[in-house]
Amino acid sequence: MTTTLSKVITATVLLTLFGCSEPAPENNGQQTDSQPAVDLKNVHQLIETLASDQFLGRGPLTEGETLTINYLADEYKKLGLTGAYKSEFLQPVTMAKLTPDQNMTLKIGDLSFNAGTDFTARTQQINETINVSDSEVVFVGYGINAPEYQWNDFADIDVTGKTIVVLVNDPGFATQDESLFTGNAMTYYGRWTYKYEEGARQGAKAVLIVHETAPAAYPWGVVESSNTGSKYTLIDDEKNASDIPVMGWIDEQAANDIFAQAGLDYQTEKAKALSPDFKATPLNAKANLTLNSEISQAQSHNVVAQLTGSEQPDEYIVIGAHWDHFGTKQTDDGVKIYNGAVDNASGSAATVEIARILSKIHQQTPFKRSIIFANFTAEETGLIGSQQFATGDIVPTKQMVALLNIDGMNVLDGVDYILQYGKGMSEMENYLADAAKAQGRHVKMDPRPQNGLFFRSDHFSLAKQGVPSLLFMSLGDTDPDYIAHKYHKEADDYSPQWSLGGVKQDIELIVDIATKLANNGDWPAWQTDSDFKKKRQQERP
Repeated sequence: MTTTLSKVITATVLLTLFGCSEPAPENNGQQTDSQPAVDLKNVHQLIETLASDQFLGRGPLTEGETLTINYLADEYKKLGLTGAYKSEFLQPVTMAKLTPDQNMTLKIGDLSFNAGTDFTARTQQINETINVSDSEVVFVGYGINAPEYQWNDFADIDVTGKTIVVLVNDPGFATQDESLFTGNAMTYYGRWTYKYEEGARQGAKAVLIVHETAPAAYPWGVVESSNTGSKYTLIDDEKNASDIPVMGWIDEQAANDIFAQAGLDYQTEKAKALSPDFKATPLNAKANLTLNSEISQAQSHNVVAQLTGSEQPDEYIVIGAHWDHFGTKQTDDGVKIYNGAVDNASGSAATVEIARILSKIHQQTPFKRSIIFANFTAEETGLIGSQQFATGDIVPTKQMVALLNIDGMNVLDGVDYILQYGKGMSEMENYLADAAKAQGRHVKMDPRPQNGLFFRSDHFSLAKQGVPSLLFMSLGDTDPDYIAHKYHKEADDYSPQWSLGGVKQDIELIVDIATKLANNGDWPAWQTDSDFKKKRQQERP
């Protein structure tokens, strides 16, 4: 899920379609003779501890982080696992904290726009001042360059140094045409992260995404709150100089005004962008903006543990979950602690329990491949920990067979289905279907594919580097009250009344998949043509 508040809205809209869970079949979750039983008492204890007030909401770069990472590392040590980062259990993640100064004005031609209400602007470059000076403004449709879809909005135009205006989402959603991109289901080309990445590749100075609520899946208020405060980013050797200098949004009214100033109608030009024959349109104006940012650096940590394979120790299955939540917030009523019991103390607890089960199996019959258990930092602020993991300073991504990522579990009773995010993405979906069938469950597709949840959690950092991945997420499909009153709120607290039936099911399912991959020598492939597939083919021809 990439920005925190956009994830709140995305999860909220899931509620209307998830509905109530169906009862699990009677044989659901039966333990096989070869697989140690899930210790639900242990899982309860792990969640209760991680989601306790003592851990202060597990905020990165706080005392809560120190308590959390040490607790998780100690749990892995008790199981006899080894540290995966240079034999240590903690992988350093150096982050920059950037806070854009909201005392700025965007000028386009004769128009002036106010920060927050009309536009937002931020950067990931480690640069305290970025000047956009007399930068030509160009409308480039959806800002997509996708050869596999025979689509290039940048054909026949050089946008180097220019400010480009782009539409959110992709043409498939706009038309609901299943033959165009993937229809209603969002592709990565529809994500705002892609728009900035492609703008940087094209050499643009600034990218301004036009916000509209339906294709964005959240209102302007989410854009404003998510982009006007502090954000975190990793730092590369060039201080992120290859990133787009200015990452911006403009509201729909601002877009109407900019197009009208150029003698154009926004709705008409937007409709033209639905054709693969679309040509970029100059908006006959120049943009000016001074973006000042306060920048600081600090070090967080991923927790990483390992079982070493007996025959192919340099081939890895990764099982992950983010450990962080929102920490504490000072309010007029005092300090509020956001404990994040479901999101994602439940996932972190599951990785430890899965490690316990797999280590017992490994002691009896060693796995051929290695297995890494990774608890990532700063997922809620932009997938930062998993991005660091994906750089390969522990294991090169070409040696990672697959990632099984947990981001919120069903802490209530078991159900007769497992949710699948993304369709036709990789052969990992076959493993999911087979493991679910063995439990007497069926695969249920993500009911809100237009929100692109496949691109919004830690597994996506690995997918971008070519590693096939599965997302295990259950936020509201069995407890409608969770989304409405608990998700990303102070009320996401642990309850001893939870049956953890769904947690048991999914732990057993993940153990099944991990066990197969750790022994069968398979390298699951990407199916849909994408940058992920290209990356894998480059690393593993």
